[in-house]
Amino acid sequence: MIDFKTFQLDNGLKVIFHQDKNTPLAVVNLLYDVGAKDEDENRTGFAHLFEHLMFGGSKNIPNFDTPLQRAGGECNAFTSNDITNYYNVLPAENVEMAFWLESDRMNELAFTEKSLEVQRGVVIEEFKQRYLNQPYGDVWLQLRPLIYKKHPYQWATIGKSIEHIEEAKMEDVKSFFYKHYSPQNATLVVGGNLELEEVKKLSEKYFSPIPKREKYLRKIQPEPPQNEERRLTIERDVPSNALYMAFRMGGRLSYDHYYGDLTSDILAGNKSSRLYNELVVKTKLMSSVSAYITGGVEDGLFLISGHLNPEASFEQVERVIWDVLSDLMEKNIQPQELIKVKNKLKTRKVFGEKSLLNRVMNIAFYENLGQLDEINADLSKYDQIMAEDITQFAQRTFSRLNSSTLLIQTKK
Repeated sequence: MIDFKTFQLDNGLKVIFHQDKNTPLAVVNLLYDVGAKDEDENRTGFAHLFEHLMFGGSKNIPNFDTPLQRAGGECNAFTSNDITNYYNVLPAENVEMAFWLESDRMNELAFTEKSLEVQRGVVIEEFKQRYLNQPYGDVWLQLRPLIYKKHPYQWATIGKSIEHIEEAKMEDVKSFFYKHYSPQNATLVVGGNLELEEVKKLSEKYFSPIPKREKYLRKIQPEPPQNEERRLTIERDVPSNALYMAFRMGGRLSYDHYYGDLTSDILAGNKSSRLYNELVVKTKLMSSVSAYITGGVEDGLFLISGHLNPEASFEQVERVIWDVLSDLMEKNIQPQELIKVKNKLKTRKVFGEKSLLNRVMNIAFYENLGQLDEINADLSKYDQIMAEDITQFAQRTFSRLNSSTLLIQTKK
């Protein structure tokens, strides 16, 4: 059970406090409701670029990391298509340091040409190393535009191309900052061995002076239904052939999220799962296979991926995959199989909540979804799922007309 207290500052900043008396640490987490989906299609990669720029110095603090490290803390951040999240972990007695640092960069970045040049270079190098020069690195650069034709989920968080980052100008950067990095577009979650009054006092002291900015209102058209099988084959310098098969499904707020989560474990959650058993153990067509969901807020994806053994063909592998999916669609799974994957999933979630950082980030995520009151209901939602729910999810999801398949061939 995750307990929390909420309040809001006059400038619109939502603040949530989660007390944990069993740790000497504190976590200060700031989630901004901005992700890659909020970018201009001709200026992509900006949300991720800002993840880096926010560590490049603010108006009064030239370096973010050094003061935090001197206070015994550490920090990091991540960007997705939906959000950008910054977190700080430090001794509870030094928590004020994190309030000072986060509030100063929310108020105003340094906006120096040097900082932009440095961070732009870092992102460009990351683009090259992780996406262009690494085996299978450009999978999402190829797969997303195959799946999405209208929605901005069609590009990865790194952006469509290096050129969009190379051409980023200071006026573009400032415009993006003032549009998205505002008190009313953020959620501050503080957790640890602290008291509510202390958190209120520090929030008022450091964040209240930050002025309101015009609230950004998201206007994203939903992706039209997919009614065709989509396929793309590319050749790359990779050690083995690989397959990525994606199916569109409901977003994070739909019950599809829970059905898909369990279904992915049924198909490829362990060495006794259905796809693993058929493709790796029995037929030995693949050296590895996995199934997972993306959990996108507006539109989710169910993915099956894996690496082929040298003598296997894509046709053989796909035939087995569709046979396994057909079996799942045609008859309900056995109660014992469902109980097994439920127990495994619940154990994983309970174990994850032992981490203060995970709890704090979950609170921020649920608040951003507008579902904070549901944060403790996740496990009960899994408990309510029946075998026929999985069958019906499979029937409406695993259609060839709802599939997008990327095949990566080794260079001959």
